[in-house]
Amino acid sequence: MLQVELVSPEKVLYTGPATYVRVRTVGGGEIAFLTGHAPFIGALDIATFKIVTDTGAEQHGAVHGGFVEVSDDHVTILSDVAELAEDIDVARAEQSRMQANETLRSDPEHEDAHEALRRAEVRLEVAAAAGAAPARH
Repeated sequence: MLQVELVSPEKVLYTGPATYVRVRTVGGGEIAFLTGHAPFIGALDIATFKIVTDTGAEQHGAVHGGFVEVSDDHVTILSDVAELAEDIDVARAEQSRMQANETLRSDPEHEDAHEALRRAEVRLEVAAAAGAAPARH
């Protein structure tokens, strides 16, 4: 059994036992962790994550940068921004995507708009996959 901690600067999003964790690392693609995984440290990309708890429940969400560390069946995910699927505000993510696309039409090289677009698309992907209703903030 893995012991998992998913932490952002605002809060601890998940802590507890799990059988499976999947994240995406910068330049390394998706990586999954099971019990007995070799020690690992990697930088997180803007991407989805999946945690399968010891009861078989699935936690889906989005991370926007950070790090993952695995050692002795302990997985620590430290993310600059992390959201569980049920916390994603779909309407806000759609608005962010539209604004980023609008900016990119007039300035295709705008780095902040590219990053905003990636974050919005990941949020929408997570919400769609989990069937999440729009969060009310």
